[in-house]
Amino acid sequence: MRVSKYDAWGNDFLVLDLADVRGDIRGDTARSDDDNRQPDWASAARKWCNRASGIGADGLLLLERVDDVNARMKLYNSDGTTAEMSGNGARCFAHALLRSDDVRGERTYVLHTDAGERRATVGATGENEVNASIDMGEVTRIEAPKGWDAIGAHPDRPVLHLSVGNPHTVVGVEDVAAVDVLKLGQMIPQVNLEVVAPGPEQNAITMRVHERGAGITQACGTGACASAWAAAQWGLVPHAAGRCEVLVHMPGGDAVVTLNAPSDGRVLLTGPARYVGTYEVSW
Repeated sequence: MRVSKYDAWGNDFLVLDLADVRGDIRGDTARSDDDNRQPDWASAARKWCNRASGIGADGLLLLERVDDVNARMKLYNSDGTTAEMSGNGARCFAHALLRSDDVRGERTYVLHTDAGERRATVGATGENEVNASIDMGEVTRIEAPKGWDAIGAHPDRPVLHLSVGNPHTVVGVEDVAAVDVLKLGQMIPQVNLEVVAPGPEQNAITMRVHERGAGITQACGTGACASAWAAAQWGLVPHAAGRCEVLVHMPGGDAVVTLNAPSDGRVLLTGPARYVGTYEVSW
């Protein structure tokens, strides 16, 4: 059995096509084609994503085709927990679909995630690279996680608790490099934590992230969307009634988040995804 590895801004994922195993995405177990054992996906994620003893990745994506356009996506973090949605994972997932279809032009897929349907438009930009845009849906306010009030923040940028299909706490600071992101993230491990500073360019922010179930990562797509939305609320970037593009700098690379796209109240995440390789795995 094989899994393929993809990378998006240093946020890497293993993709397993469930056509290669017996079972479906809704179950916790599946049978392999070559034996009758029934491992659970959480254990598989912990084993395969381990950077010391496995392939190494931030998460495992299960892919189940419905038809030529629709596919179910299930995400397991590297610690075996599940997550509703990942923007970078969705771009890697869309790349896997395009690569499986052996399409040279641009295609649009509908991804069925635990956060709902997400439309992905993806096209090849090189032999192993694509550019993908994901309609991430609406950003909504959610209840504050327990322990958040121990986190300091810029007085003019109140901490925002947001959902982009998964939970985020966004903290405004002056310098992201001066913040102990690991310490802050461990205070509220039940959500994704982003620290955000303005610039350095106009219409841009700089972000670092501690992801729920994965720890500090090089990038986070849903986090970039939540951070861009928060920056607009704080007045760090212009927020007109129409579309507004925000450049989000992360350690792994730069994301473009378009607010109010493809329609008012929604956000669009755009960026590259790269195929890394295919690996043999066992349960």
